[in-house]
Parts: sequence; structure tokens; C-alpha cells
Amino acid sequence: MNHYDYQEIEGRSGGYWAILLALVGLMAVAGYGWYLMEHEGHWITGMSNQIVWGTPHVFAIFLIVAASGALNVASIASVFGKYQYKPLARLSGLLAICLLAGGLTVLVLDLGRPERLVVAMTYYNFKSIFAWNIILYNGFFAIVAVYLWTMMQHSLGKYSKPVGFFAFLWRLILTTGTGSIFGFLVARQGYDAAIMAPLFIAMSFSFGLAIFILLLMGLYNGTRRPLGDLAIRRLKNLLGVFIAGVLYFVLAFHLTNLYATEHHGVEAFILRDGGIYTTLFWWVQIVLGSLVPLALLYHPSWGKNRKLIGLAALLVIIGGLAQVYVIVIGGQAYPLVIFPGYEASSTFTEGVVAPYSPSWPEVMLGLGGVAVALFMVLFAVKVLKFLPISLADNMVDPYHKSGAADTASA
Repeated sequence: MNHYDYQEIEGRSGGYWAILLALVGLMAVAGYGWYLMEHEGHWITGMSNQIVWGTPHVFAIFLIVAASGALNVASIASVFGKYQYKPLARLSGLLAICLLAGGLTVLVLDLGRPERLVVAMTYYNFKSIFAWNIILYNGFFAIVAVYLWTMMQHSLGKYSKPVGFFAFLWRLILTTGTGSIFGFLVARQGYDAAIMAPLFIAMSFSFGLAIFILLLMGLYNGTRRPLGDLAIRRLKNLLGVFIAGVLYFVLAFHLTNLYATEHHGVEAFILRDGGIYTTLFWWVQIVLGSLVPLALLYHPSWGKNRKLIGLAALLVIIGGLAQVYVIVIGGQAYPLVIFPGYEASSTFTEGVVAPYSPSWPEVMLGLGGVAVALFMVLFAVKVLKFLPISLADNMVDPYHKSGAADTASA
């Protein structure tokens, strides 16, 4: 098995500092958006009494779910013994921590009363899935940090596999907890389904790997380090499998709901009559975010072009954001069924689809979480040895024969 040499990036180029400056600027605008919502109140947002989780929650949930999936590359290397993924394991763990930090930053700042987080951290209601998630998020930080330590400290290398196995189980539980938030909400017709938990696990695999591929290609192109076709080909094939997995669970979710009469209303809303939610579901989530990437990744010639592979990963991310938006916002917009089998009407607009338009502070706060995650990654790879000097084919696979791999377009 090959020995991999890791080295920090120099980070002296104008492009590197320009990216960091842009991310800091984005975080500053996001901070101003949070300031307005904190001091003016949430009335300046598009949220209401019915839609209490807005666009910031869409970004937060996306980043948290993607954090779990980003660790998948490291898990494949240590838990399943696929040595070809070993040189990518450190970056995988780093990205997982940074994405979770970015997602939780948005989540905390969108609470309206962030100081009350202290109450949630000191008084636990173990019947609440939200209380369980606080434990799971903190545990994820600690476990992945230890996991990275075992990978980066040679004397602790023998503990990498057991710690990696524990981290693998923990992240599955974490994503199950995030999906169960929606699965346990029986008051919302768009949620209330046990399949939400495995759906979110499949989503995490897809979103996290798509972000990982884009980050890997960006870092190696930016630093001009060798990145062979072998690593890219394995990752893009794996991404295709995960995209298909998400499609399967989405199909199972909607077919199950269509079978149950009580869910016919919300299914008609999402699939046919929901306006923007229907458009996002069919055209962005299914077509642009799933079918087009699958075609790009598995096409005999397109699947060898790195630019198209990067485009496929980007479309998966866009489709993933649309999917989370439809789940979170669309599920709340559909009117509550207070008295099943009866029509309810009052001056409080029962039975009416709730309107929602994201305000700029909400969008900027969500993008600020993305900026936090990316800034952490770019800073970490400059000060610590997360990236192998080379990911050429003969380094990724010691049994690789020169010329055996397909040539990908630069």
C-alpha cells in the first residue's frame, strides 16, 4: 500500500486571498441580515405563524445533512477497508466538521432568541427529538475530531478503524434524528412518515459527496497538484449511485402517500397544484438535480469530462436545496388538517395555503452559513496537513497500470 505525503497549501496567491475576502464579505452581509431580524423582529422576513421555519432553516438543514454525507468518503476508507479512498479521508472529516459548523451557525442565529440556546443545552427533555439532536450534533464534532486525530497522528493510526466505525454509526444516527424531526410531526400532512429517516440518510450521501467532489476539484486545480482520473471516476460513479438512491426513496415516499387517502390532498399540492413548490419539485429537484446529473455521470463520453462531472455535482447541490425547500417550506405552506374529515373556516385563514416569499436577510443568513463552512475549510488546509501532495493514479491505487484509466478532460 502506498504511503501518502500530506502538505499544507501555500495560500499566498491573490486568488486565494480574494476568495477568503469574498467569504468574509458574505459573512458580514449575513451578520447584518441577522442583526435586522434580531432587532426588528421576524416580521421583516417571509415567515408567519404557519411558516415558522424559513429559508435559513433550508440552508441549515441542507448543511447539517450534507455534513453527515461528507464523512462518507472517510468511512469507506476505514470502515469498509477501501484503501483507494484513504488519501481523501482527512479532507472528508474536515469538510464534515465545517459543514456542520456552518449549518448550526445559521440554525442558532435563526432562533430569534439565540441566548435561549443555553436553556436547550442545560435542560433536556428526552421526549423531544430536538433535545436529542443537540446531543448528536455535539457528539459529532467530538467524534470526528478524534477521528481526524487518529488519522493525522501516526502513533494513533491503529485506532483509526474503530473510531471510524463509531463515527460511521454516529452519523447515521445523527441523520436519522434530523429526518425524524419531520417524521414525528404528525400535525403536518407533508411530514408524518417513517421513511423520512432513510430518505434523509440517502440525501446526506448525495449532497455531501457532491460538495466533496467540487471542493476536491477546486482545491487541486487551484493549487495545481496532480489529481488523477481514478479518484474522480470512483467518486462520480459513487455519486450516481447515491442520486439513484435518493430518487428511490422519494418515489417510495410519494407512492406510499398516494396510497393513503389522508395524504391525497398534500400530494396533489406538491405534485400538481403547489405552484412554486411543484415547479421546484419536478423541474429543479427531479429533472435538473437528479436525471440530468445521472445522464452526465454515466454517459460514455460526458462521464469522462471533468467539467461536466463538476456540473453534475453542482446540479445535485442545487437540486438538494430545492428538495429541502419543498420539504420544509412546502410542508408548512399546506394548510393544517385540524379536524380530519371536516372543513374548518375562521378569520385566521384555516384551510388556506400559507404564502411565503424569502426576504433578503433570510437568504443572506443562509448563504452566510455556506461562507462559514468554506472559510473554515480554506483556512484549515492552509495551516494543517489535510491534502495529499499528489492524487495521481499510481498514488491512489498502487496496482494501477499507466494508461489503464480513462483519460478525463481537464
